[in-house]
Formats: sequence, C-alpha cells, structure tokens
Amino acid sequence: MPRTPRTAPRKSLYGVHPGVAMIQKWITDLPEKTGKTLEEWIELIKESGPPTEKERRDWLKAEHGLGTNAAWWLAERADGKGTEAGDPEAYLQAAEGYVAEMFAGSKAGLRPLYDELLQLGLGLGADVKACPCKTIVPLYRTHVFAQIKPTTRTRIDLGFALGATKATGRLIDTGGYAKKDRITHRIPITALADIDAEVRRWLRTAYDLDAKACGRSAVKQASRAHGFQVTCLSTSRS
Repeated sequence: MPRTPRTAPRKSLYGVHPGVAMIQKWITDLPEKTGKTLEEWIELIKESGPPTEKERRDWLKAEHGLGTNAAWWLAERADGKGTEAGDPEAYLQAAEGYVAEMFAGSKAGLRPLYDELLQLGLGLGADVKACPCKTIVPLYRTHVFAQIKPTTRTRIDLGFALGATKATGRLIDTGGYAKKDRITHRIPITALADIDAEVRRWLRTAYDLDAKACGRSAVKQASRAHGFQVTCLSTSRS
C-alpha cells in the first residue's frame, strides 16, 4: 500500500519572542536560586498553597520570598497556564491565537490593516521578526523597533522606536522617550490608504536606527520594554 505523503508543517509568520529564552534560563536557574526545580515548586503549590491563583501569588511572595514576576508565573504554571512562555514551539502556536483574538469580534475589520503592516515590517529585512503578545505585536531587529497595536475598534496605532526624534507630519510623540519606553512615537492607521510613503519612511527609519543601537542585551531590553514575564503572555489579571 503506498504511503500517504506527509504534509510539511506550515512555517509560522512569527518568530519566537526573546523572552522565551529568558524564561528557559530562569527555569534552569531555579534550583540554584530557590532550592527547588519548577516541578517541585508546582508540587508544593498544589499540595500546600492556597486554592486561588491570586492567593498563591501572595503566598509565594510572603511565605517564600519570591519576587512578583516569579510568583506570578509559578502560580500560573501550577494552574496549568503559561506553558508557552518557556517553550518555543508552544509559543509559536499560541502566537497565532493571540493575533486571532486581537482581531476578533468588534476589531475584525482591522485585520486587513494589520496584515498589510505586518508584511511591510517583515519586508524590511531578513533579520526582522514579529513576536505577538496578547495585546500588541512587536517587531524586532535587535531590539523592538516598532509595534502594531489595535487600540480601538477602528484604529491601529503603529508605534516606532525613534528616540528623541522630533515629531512631524502625522507622527505623534507618545512621551515614551521621556519615560524611557522603547516605543516613542506612533502613527494612527484607520484605512489602507493611511499606510503610505510617510509610514514606510518612519518604519524604515526605526529599523535603521536599531542597527545602531547599543547597550543592554536584546533579551533584557525586550523583557523590560514589554514586561514579557507578566504582561506579554500572562493570562488576564484576577
């Protein structure tokens, strides 16, 4: 009997978020830093911890001296959530779902704008990757240089990392530079016609500026810029 040919897995449009590697290292370092492996923490939480995720977070901080991020993530893992945060393949599967959810319901009409912006960003160079979170899609070169955010039912904000660049034309200063945020400017997008030469120019500028960026490592920068451990992949706060 002839074998049924296997279908090659579809290559994802997205790249693995830099924070995944950070979480993997954090899991590896858990025994040295806390005296317990991830599995031992999960067992302890289930056997001795309080019943709800919120109570478990507070308990881990108060009784075991863990920091907010560690307590939050361990409480989620003990509840069967957040597995994608430390697994590249699981993250890529989840990323598709994040985007689908972002552009579902009342924001479904924004999906064509998102698709166009995504292709525009990925087309800047082979070194660009899009790494969806639950409410935004950051674009990375070495660091985040832009982000796509469905802000309202009728508008996407295309954010840029432009440092102290003076805002001109449709470019809006977000105040991010003063706050030391990675994203410092944005352009509102409400129609395909808004994705014009001005948008392309600023996106290219942000991409080029990132090639000149220096300082902290990409993983640390990505984590701080997007709060990966707690806000990028975590479930909704309770």
